Amino acid sequence: MLRVLSEMSPISDQDDLTEDISRFEHVRRKHVGRYISAAVVVALVSWIVMAFVHGQIEWPVVGRFLMADTIVLGLANTVLMAAAAMLLGIAIGVTVAIMRLSANPVVNWAAASYVWFFRGTPLLLQLLLWYNLALIFPTFGIPGLFEMRTVDVITPFVAALLGLGINQGAYTSEVVRAGLLSVDQGQYEAAKAIGMPRLQALHRIILPQAMRVILPPIGNELIGMVKLTSLASVIQYSEMLHNVENIYYVNNRVIELLIVAAIWYLAVVSVLSPVQARLERYFARGAGRPVQSR
Repeated sequence: MLRVLSEMSPISDQDDLTEDISRFEHVRRKHVGRYISAAVVVALVSWIVMAFVHGQIEWPVVGRFLMADTIVLGLANTVLMAAAAMLLGIAIGVTVAIMRLSANPVVNWAAASYVWFFRGTPLLLQLLLWYNLALIFPTFGIPGLFEMRTVDVITPFVAALLGLGINQGAYTSEVVRAGLLSVDQGQYEAAKAIGMPRLQALHRIILPQAMRVILPPIGNELIGMVKLTSLASVIQYSEMLHNVENIYYVNNRVIELLIVAAIWYLAVVSVLSPVQARLERYFARGAGRPVQSR
């Protein structure tokens, strides 16, 4: 039986199979679904573009107000508020994240309560509370030494900064905490073994390694903060959307002014995105996995 099987030639069978396959004609696959979906997308985009081009939009008005002084001032205030609130949020977030990892139960509870409250209430509500803080604390200071009226201190800028920055700190703390937890426990133990204090170990060893995990979501939060500043218009902060509203209340060119605001928001985001990608590549050095540019 074995002799019979050994006398069979598998090579000849494979040759016959190869010859049979070679006789078939190669036919390219027709991606019908791909062509249909592409045609639908092109038709939809063309329809939207034509609606904007031939709709009731005065494009010369868009061009005239694109570089208007009021719009540019609002843009500067938007960028200033986004940067200041994000810096405040990062400072609070790093502090709260370290508190969340503390072995002290009181400190841990305080940090967890802060995150619970500011993530659990709407940002718009927090802005309104800060703006109307004078209704709760008419004055603040040290009695007999100096006292100030709260309404003179909590300006729209200060209220927006506190509302946006403190709210951002709650979200940033969770991002930073996730980054700290991503670092191998051996790094903590190595720093402790050489006698390095905990805070110094966090600053010199742990945080630099955690930045590879922390930076991408923080970059997204910064881009989101640029758009969240528009909520400050409800407390009369002179950011871009607030100034746009003031203009179209007068000239009734609503859609044209909204297009101007959209162009500037997209421009700011387009500048921040490559900066974020470059920072990600910088902190990903030595990680063994390159970060693709966006």
